[in-house]
Amino acid sequence: MRTVICLLRNDLRIHDNEALLWAHRNGDYVVPLYCFDPDHFKGTWNFNFQKTASHRAKFLVESISDLRKGLRKCNSDLVVEKARPVDSIKQIVEACNQNSRPVVNVVYQKEITFEELLVENNIKEFCKTKDIGVVDIWGQTLYHKEDIPFKTNGAIGNLPNTYTEFRKATEARATVRLVLTMPDKFKPFPSDLPTKDVPTLCELGLEQIGEDPRSAFPFSGGETSGLDRLHQYLWRTHCVSEYKQTRNGMVGENYSTKFSTWLAHGCLSPRMIFSEIKRYEKAEGGNQSTYWVTFELLWRDYFKFVCLKFGDRVFYETGILDRKLPWAQDMDKFKLWAEGRTGVPFVDANMRELKHTGWMSNRGRQNVASFLVKDLGLDWRLGAEWFESMLLDHDVCSNYGNWNYAAGIGNDPRENRKFNMIKQGMDYDGEGEFVRLWVDELKGIEGSKVHYPWTLSNNELGDVKIGETYPNPMIVQPEWVRHFGKDKAREKRAPKKEKDQPGIQSFYKSAERGRGNKRRGGRVQDNRWGPPGPST
Repeated sequence: MRTVICLLRNDLRIHDNEALLWAHRNGDYVVPLYCFDPDHFKGTWNFNFQKTASHRAKFLVESISDLRKGLRKCNSDLVVEKARPVDSIKQIVEACNQNSRPVVNVVYQKEITFEELLVENNIKEFCKTKDIGVVDIWGQTLYHKEDIPFKTNGAIGNLPNTYTEFRKATEARATVRLVLTMPDKFKPFPSDLPTKDVPTLCELGLEQIGEDPRSAFPFSGGETSGLDRLHQYLWRTHCVSEYKQTRNGMVGENYSTKFSTWLAHGCLSPRMIFSEIKRYEKAEGGNQSTYWVTFELLWRDYFKFVCLKFGDRVFYETGILDRKLPWAQDMDKFKLWAEGRTGVPFVDANMRELKHTGWMSNRGRQNVASFLVKDLGLDWRLGAEWFESMLLDHDVCSNYGNWNYAAGIGNDPRENRKFNMIKQGMDYDGEGEFVRLWVDELKGIEGSKVHYPWTLSNNELGDVKIGETYPNPMIVQPEWVRHFGKDKAREKRAPKKEKDQPGIQSFYKSAERGRGNKRRGGRVQDNRWGPPGPST
């Protein structure tokens, strides 16, 4: 009686799961396996941040519990281990061989990046010694790797270095495969094989956390909640029909799809989302908004294929362009950024949302990334590894691809682009609702003035004391001045204690000179400058 082990990693679902379907078709017994790999909970590569912090770990634990419930409804079960995958596979192989159910194959969804490939290589080396077959299946992207029009001898070395070229060619010359039909019941699970409990956060060495009522992502992990969110966003609220207009929102659960977290863990299949979008368009009518969700899914595909093309270079300081830039690694400045204490309210609000919930909007991610690398000049890898630690929806390819892009060492057709923090805040949080939600110190400041508190009079500040109850800005850029309001006197008013406010003197002395940035080759961009990122 043949046994097939199906290792589940970033495909924590039953629907549209080709690896699980392959195991069902090729084994008499099927053993689904998930490992809480200790390597996922160690420090990050360069700066030793906690690789998987509590917010994402909580979502992961919920997803595994939900997957086990789903498999049990389908005549199966899930082995859960706190171990490296190869070690768990060794134990299952030994147990099955003793009970005359030899393991003949191990199947898993193919991954792309270094640490995941190391796991796969270790499995292959072990299985080779036991004459066990290993099957890896591509299942991460909307468009299958074999279907995109950029292959040469099976590789994708001619993948375009700009998203637009990739998108146009792929949409014109490739087709999205159909969602797989899964069985109602899987081949039996060996009844004498121990399954073990899903670990708690404490058992994973992490801090127990509660729900923050301010969160824009008040959802639990798992396939069940992911499919419910898909149905809710399309069919119950019809929010999908206005997605393009609302996607740059900051407050609330419905300004964007929030699909990215379920996609990152594989609780939702991109093909399932695409299929439902097409069904919705047929029933309710399509528009730019419904198309734009697919547009964002294709961005996600692009970063997967970029990592497949460039390999480890996406993690290097010089990025995929192999461009050396003079990054600083000032950990004091980084800490202020990470904790949301930069003194720039729009940045601080976004960073505090991330700290307390694990979530940040797409608009927020682009701004805080620009502030870190373009305004503070800090090593982009600090930001990438902090996001890796904190984000609910961390996807290694999207995260590092986006940070390459933000740092000017990635897939950006234009150079030297940055965000204007004040204009961005006023454009996307015009009345300051988002800032006041997360920066308690500034709740008493009315309207858009909350975005530049260091320029306000004592009457306007009320109880706020800049430098005491709320920090001085780490830096104030010359281009910000024209967005401080119509009161020109305010623009010229110097603070009483300039020496205590970094950047203030240079700001006032350089304001006019700073307006020549474009003539000197540097661009100050107020509009969308980076890719959509993982937070569709």
